[in-house]
Amino acid sequence: MTFGAHTIQSSKGTRRTSKRLGRGNGSGKGTYSARGLKGQKSRSGGKGGTQRRGFKQMLQKIPKLRGFKSRADRKEVVTLVTLNRICVDNDVVTPAFLHNKGVVDHPKKGVKIVSTGILEKKLTIKDCLASKGALEKIEAVGGTLVF
Repeated sequence: MTFGAHTIQSSKGTRRTSKRLGRGNGSGKGTYSARGLKGQKSRSGGKGGTQRRGFKQMLQKIPKLRGFKSRADRKEVVTLVTLNRICVDNDVVTPAFLHNKGVVDHPKKGVKIVSTGILEKKLTIKDCLASKGALEKIEAVGGTLVF
């Protein structure tokens, strides 16, 4: 008889067999499968002494959310750095122009120009909103904002 890794076994009585739960009432562990009646510990994920996080008291501490702000109505934001990159001197910048250049996805939502960076080109900006800082930088170079 040969001995090898496939013949190794643990000693008899060292390994406890697991309970076979939910295999009929004749087994003694049927119906509720030794979990008792209803409740958190009788359900899956609620075994032992550990309860799901925030199960009882946390529900009382979380405030109700009120109101709603839709992100769908937000204007698209364009920086002066972007305008500097895509425009030439004396360009007329409109939402449609920015859409054609691939800067803005939805021109009908509106466009707001913010003052990130430096503007070096004289531009006429039409039908766009601009922040105070952006307006100052546009006018300092000789550009205008038209509504």
